[in-house]
This record gives sequence, C-alpha cells and structure tokens, in this order.
Amino acid sequence: MFKREKEQFRPGDIPARPGVYIYRDRFDKVIYVGKAVNLRQRMSHYFQPSQRDAADPKLRSLIKSIFTWEYYEVKSEEEALLLESRLIKEYAPHYNVLMRDDKRYLLLKINCHETFPRLRLARVRKDDGAVYYGPFPSGNNLRAAVTYLNRHFGLRVCRTPNPDENDHRHCLASIIRDCTAPCVGKISAAAYMERVRSVMAVFAGRHREVTDQLRARMAAAARERKFEQAAKWRDIIAVIEAEFGHKNRNFRFAALPATTGREAVQDLQAALKIATTPAVIEGFDISNIGGTLAVASMVCFENGKPARNRYRRYRIRTVDHSDDFAMMREAITRCYGRRLTEQRPLPDLIMVDGGKGQLSAAVAALVALDMPPLPVIGLAKKNEEIFVPGRSEPVVLDRSRPALRVLQALRDEAHRFAITYHRSLRSRRLQESLLDEMPGIGPARKKALLQTFGSLRELRKATAAEIAARVPGIGPAFAAELHAFLQKRPPQTAATEDHEKNRLSGKK
Repeated sequence: MFKREKEQFRPGDIPARPGVYIYRDRFDKVIYVGKAVNLRQRMSHYFQPSQRDAADPKLRSLIKSIFTWEYYEVKSEEEALLLESRLIKEYAPHYNVLMRDDKRYLLLKINCHETFPRLRLARVRKDDGAVYYGPFPSGNNLRAAVTYLNRHFGLRVCRTPNPDENDHRHCLASIIRDCTAPCVGKISAAAYMERVRSVMAVFAGRHREVTDQLRARMAAAARERKFEQAAKWRDIIAVIEAEFGHKNRNFRFAALPATTGREAVQDLQAALKIATTPAVIEGFDISNIGGTLAVASMVCFENGKPARNRYRRYRIRTVDHSDDFAMMREAITRCYGRRLTEQRPLPDLIMVDGGKGQLSAAVAALVALDMPPLPVIGLAKKNEEIFVPGRSEPVVLDRSRPALRVLQALRDEAHRFAITYHRSLRSRRLQESLLDEMPGIGPARKKALLQTFGSLRELRKATAAEIAARVPGIGPAFAAELHAFLQKRPPQTAATEDHEKNRLSGKK
C-alpha cells in the first residue's frame, strides 16, 4: 500500500499492475474506490489537467475533492474486483454508485458433519463447522463447474438433510445415474466420503485427474465432429482451471497480500531490531471533530492478523477541546492501567497512529503507569515513517516489505474502528437533538423518553398510547402532540449529518 497527497502524484510511483485505488478527501474520508488492470494508467487518468475541464460534472467534482490517494497491489484483476467490492461495502464512498447494495459473491460450502455431504452455494460464511471455498466472482462459471463435479463424482444434489428410501423414489439424479444413491446403500458411507474428499482436493488445486479426463472427452467429441459437445468440455476445463487453479485458493483476505502472517512479524522484528518477535501488536488511533465526541480505538493483531475479540474503544472523558496528544495519553492510561491492575498479558509491541507528538504522549502515559519496558512506535501517515523513542531520525522501510505492510494494515484498522465509533456517536446525537426542537420537552423528559425506548428510532415506532403508558410524567394529550411532531419530521439523512459535521467544525 502506498499513500500520498494529491499534489505529490507521480505516475512513476505507481506499478503498472492490477490493484485497487482509494481516494480520500481532506477529512480523510474515503470518497471513491476503484479497481484497475493497470494501476498506473488508470490512476493517471484522474490527474490529467484536461480532466478538470473536459470531464463530466460528477468526475470533475470527484477530482476536486481528492486530497490523498492510496492503492493496494494484487495478483490479478479477479482479486482486484473482490477487494474493490469489499472496500465499497466497508466505506460506502460518496462517488461510488455501483456495488453499493448487499450483493455478495458466491462461496462453495461442504458440511462434512452431514451423513452424506453435498456441494452447496452460499453467499455468507457462517460459523457452522462447514468448509468454505471462495468467494468466486463469476457465479455462472462456478455453477457450471459444480454441476459437472457433482455428476463426475456422483454426489447427491437433493436438499434433504438425511435422505432415505422414500426420497430415493422421487430422485431424478438417481434415475439418470448422476448420483451414487448412498441413501439406499448403493454405495457405502465410507466410499461416498472418499468421493467428497476427492472433490475437495479439486477445490484445493489438485484437479489434474479431472481435467485430463475432460480433455480426453473433448478430443473424442471433436473426432466425432460433435463440436458443441467438445466446446462444452473445453469451457468446463477453463472454469475448473481458472477457479481452482491455485492450491488452497481463497480470496477472503486478498486485501492485504503479503502483509499478514508470521513472515511479516518476523520481518518487523528485524526492521525495528527488537529482542522479541511482535506476535501481539496493539494499535491506537483518535477520532474527533474539533474535540467534539472524541473517541479512541485500540485494535490488536496476532501473528499479523486481526484479533477482533480483543478490540477496545474508549469515549474520551477528560479532554473537551482539540488536543490529540492529551486524548492519546488518556486512551493509553485507561487501557494499560486496567491491564496492569488485573495483571493481564501485555502486547509485544504498541503502535500509535502519528509522529513524534503522538508517540511522546503515549510514552509519557506508559512511564506514568510504571509499565514494564516494551517497544513503542509511531507510524506517520504522510511518508510512512516509523518513529522510535530515543531515535532522532525515523525508520523508513521499503514499501514492499511485509513489516511496513502489517503496520499499515494495523494503522488502517485502528482508524476504521475509531471513525466508525465516532460516526455512530455523531449519528446518535443528531437523532436525539431532534427532541430539543419539541416545545415542552426539557432535559428530564428527554432523558425519560430515551431511557424508556432506547433511541429516537424506537420512539418513532411507538404509538401515542404506548408513549403515555410507558413514560412517567407524560399524559395522553402531550403524547399525541409528540407522536404527531415525530411523524412530521423524517429521520436524519446523510446530508443532515454533513451539515452537523460542518457546524461542529465551525464551517459555514
């Protein structure tokens, strides 16, 4: 990943390879995510002087809003498509109009705990003990491959969890001999499971036997001048080789190639010259608007991968103005003060999002807590410099090194987690502030209403009679007025949130 300000764009810095690029505005908000077969060529298109005048209004608006850019290099256009889709769903950028729905790419699923497992297509990966493969961008190709593999290995396609003889009587697959019919004992459970293991080997990349048989069928069909049938076998070969061509292929974590795993943390140990391999790294970030609704995030990576069960978030309590250093001191103090009191394990490395100032604030907080010695670093966004206590010059790593990539991934995850919390608080305040516009509602009534219904959204759903019955001190007449007032005012929109954001930051 490589991130710079718009004015620093140089085509030579961008690889001519597949990848995904991200544009952010001056508030560091993601405004556009795109994919490219050639990153250099595609990104250069946005920064050509002619685009500012000749492009359509939407594109001109996007170009004028770009403040920083970054990119992720991947291995293929297919991986870029998957990563683009995931990032669009995560950030919901303003200028992206495609793929904003909840569409998910298909997965292959096999539940080996069933008596006679079968191949299924799914769109959501669940914690149900099944084995998942994918996601796969081409649904039609995947379905064609699954249809052939079911027939080739004689796997059942019926949806009954435990098929029996009664199900067999109505099974067309058995009649045309596509299924080995384990439900009536035509094949033993052990022999059926062996077929399941064979098809799983195909998904893991060991498909040579299957494709060789298909090529023999294709050649035979061609000799008999059955060209349509030969073309069918050819297409299925192409699908299997394309979809399952790499061993243990899985694009679930295509977002950060070569930035996760033991290799990355070992490289980080060598880069920072620390005694212990940083298997557990914790990263901190701050999010606020002019000191308002300030929050901090702590995210944790174990062996280079997110350990989301260990994430924590903090509402800043002691700082009521824009002072990121003081906010960082509070977050560090609260996190590790409690950790020391409860005698829970400490990380191998602490990283804060920022340069010397943020790092100094973190170190001061740790010293005040009398923390045991452990490595602490700061990662500055502008030039991806790593600041280390006691060193006047930052550590600058090659941008292709796994060590830098895992730190970037940790920093970006801390930023995402912090800003998500901040936005949820801002949205909640926007919703609750609507009650202040209703005549007759003071602090006590507002508190009682929100405590009773939990949120303004739930209060909107209540009838006047429910409000009067559930909230002490509110009678039927006032409840009817409140209900009518809420129904006349639509829920807060993104535009309203932007207006509130500008108000808090002092903009007109």
